[in-house]
Amino acid sequence: MTEKDESYPLALRTSTYLWTKPVVGILILFLSAVLLMPLVLMPVLAALVAFQSGDFGTNFENALNQDPLTPAGLLYLNLTLAGLSLVVIGIVKLIHKIPASRLMSIKPGIRGKFFLVCLGISVLAIAAQFGVAALLPGDTDTVTGHPDAFSWTTVGFIAVIVFSTPLQAIGEEYAFRGYAMQAFGSLTRSPWFAILLSAALFTAAHGTQNAPLLVDRFAFGLMAGYLVLKTGGLEAGIALHILNNLVAFGFALGFGDIAETLNIETASWWQLPVTVTQNGVYLLLVLWAAQRMGVTSTAPRRTAI
Repeated sequence: MTEKDESYPLALRTSTYLWTKPVVGILILFLSAVLLMPLVLMPVLAALVAFQSGDFGTNFENALNQDPLTPAGLLYLNLTLAGLSLVVIGIVKLIHKIPASRLMSIKPGIRGKFFLVCLGISVLAIAAQFGVAALLPGDTDTVTGHPDAFSWTTVGFIAVIVFSTPLQAIGEEYAFRGYAMQAFGSLTRSPWFAILLSAALFTAAHGTQNAPLLVDRFAFGLMAGYLVLKTGGLEAGIALHILNNLVAFGFALGFGDIAETLNIETASWWQLPVTVTQNGVYLLLVLWAAQRMGVTSTAPRRTAI
């Protein structure tokens, strides 16, 4: 990497960089996550609830609060998070005057073959995780071992999970490993601070959690952030995030409690060896694959558009 090259976390430091730009961008991202996207998508939730039997007001409130969790409520939550990808694309284009494709990778744009390889590695990492979990004495998941009753509600959850969970994972990666990392990187001029701060923000955004669960999520944030730095893009983080969420929701829907999986607040310390296994296997294999494929982590520094 030469002085004229840039890494992914420093991509916002163009010739027109001002420290106020990432500060405003982070503020807009925060307000969009907690206020704008929930309000924009509320009519969608209302339309979905209108097709349900029973009192509309009660059904709407239940879906909005995910209590009890319904397919409409899960879709609303997933679309709210998925919408963050559109928010950060707008921030990058309108405030930083940088092509939106620079959010996906330093190339810019998605590196399709590398993404598919990362999906395959995700399967191996999750399989290794289950192997370790089966050997541990602690309760590392919410699987009951007995298939749940199949109903039309189950069909609705399956459709929502399959079609919207990948978008939700992409939205979170664009927000935390994408814009947040680039904003913190431009402010601190340090890729390492960008990784730490974006991982901390990702962990805090999940709300109430006990110490083992906090460590678990922070560890994922660090691992995914490090891969962004070393591979120059979001493909690896998106691939594992998508598959991990699909598997977690799939098992919860088939053998556990999907509402408990979505709103999990506690975990056992026995979860950490499982997390270390998944993250470690994935990290090493992705770095190996990136090296073999010649994936670049830097690009010539560019001026704003």
